Amino acid sequence: MEASQKATVLWRNFFKISMPQMRAFHMSWFAFFLCFFAWFGIAPLMAVVRDEFGLTKDQIGWSIIASVAITILARLFIGWFCDRFGPRIAYTWLLIVGSIPVMCIGLAYDANSFIFFRLLIGFIGASFVITQYHTSVMFAPNVVGTANATSAGWGNLGGGVTQLVMPILYAFLLTTMGFSTSASWRLSMVVAGAVCLLTGVAYYFLTQDTPEGNFSTLKREGKINRGGKGKGVFAMAFCDYRAWALFVVYAACFGIELTVNNVAALYFVDNFEYFRSLSTLEAMKTAGLIAGLFGLTNVFARTLGGASGDFFGVRWGLKGRVLLLFMVLFCEGIALMVFSQMHTLIQAIPALLIFSLFVQMSEGATFSVVPFVNKRAIGGVSGIVGAGGNAGAVLAGFLFKGSITWPTCMLILGGLVTLSSFCAFAVSFSGDAERDARRELAAAIARKRQGVGDDAKSSDAAEPETAPELQPI
Repeated sequence: MEASQKATVLWRNFFKISMPQMRAFHMSWFAFFLCFFAWFGIAPLMAVVRDEFGLTKDQIGWSIIASVAITILARLFIGWFCDRFGPRIAYTWLLIVGSIPVMCIGLAYDANSFIFFRLLIGFIGASFVITQYHTSVMFAPNVVGTANATSAGWGNLGGGVTQLVMPILYAFLLTTMGFSTSASWRLSMVVAGAVCLLTGVAYYFLTQDTPEGNFSTLKREGKINRGGKGKGVFAMAFCDYRAWALFVVYAACFGIELTVNNVAALYFVDNFEYFRSLSTLEAMKTAGLIAGLFGLTNVFARTLGGASGDFFGVRWGLKGRVLLLFMVLFCEGIALMVFSQMHTLIQAIPALLIFSLFVQMSEGATFSVVPFVNKRAIGGVSGIVGAGGNAGAVLAGFLFKGSITWPTCMLILGGLVTLSSFCAFAVSFSGDAERDARRELAAAIARKRQGVGDDAKSSDAAEPETAPELQPI
């Protein structure tokens, strides 16, 4: 949807929480961070869970698949829900309802019940779509890629932080508080779920749907229509082949990130000689520290991808954004294949960081394109593309549950990512779409120069300047 008061700058207003745009930015990335933290909170504790339940490699594989499978449907649903009811209500209910299975995984008593709760926890992964929707309607075209990438990247950071924090929390409960091994990992997940629940309540009171107000108010004033006619909005997104091309692209970047978040700690423990001399607790903490490095690059890498998308968009238009997406995704595939062939930690850690850089940049570059595919169905397109990430993780999960060694699985995935990068070129835009994007960009730049959109009170749109000249690629 369009909003006349979209923010035209991000970093200069970073601490202006009086602005609804900045409150939405900070609350959305923080909520997604907590969801990601809780979503993969059990992953760094899998060595303990595996021992308690006697999990086989096949069962671990099914738990990986379960953790991301339901998110496919959840993201499709939540995209429609955002278009219909707004991101504020969507995030509130997702956080509150999603916190329940996070806390209840402590009730698992065998492999099947554990896999079932991991399946239910996956619903909370739909939070990504709401985060991208909320920043898309709050920020103007000159900065929307950066805002989307930063909010999502800092949210994804939860996947790295959980690798570091959960083993520490587990060790605290085990050694300092005196709980048993079984009770310690269960209570760790209760803490993660409780924080999500409290954040859901805060999201309701601290944010609004758009710069102009909440959907409910705008509906009453006749400024937006999200009633019966809005039911066809998702169909518009569903029938757009570009959304499905980006579905494949996102499967090849975010899907890989989800997979690595799930397997990284065990991958290092089982495939590197160094860990065989350590106790289970020490191996788990050290592997979690190394695996956490993969997610920690989200501090800057996804923002770099989104900001680069904005730069390419200013210089070369929408096709420039697509070209950048191809380049970083292609490099991601090559980097993953290199990482799969590393056999010592001194080789593997730098390779992991380089691979992680391109994974996060690819995700940021993807969602620098998404807001321009169909502006009437941002939620629908975001939901479809976001679901692609989980579909990719599900397919990758089947590799890891089979008889193929995990390094070979990584090598195969790297080759598939490299091939998938060419799907980016299926995302094309008409001449009219390019011209519209240039005019909107020029208007946003003009508003930025005049300070319009820099604070919550600015409401008068400036006249667009001449559209910036595009450079030939």
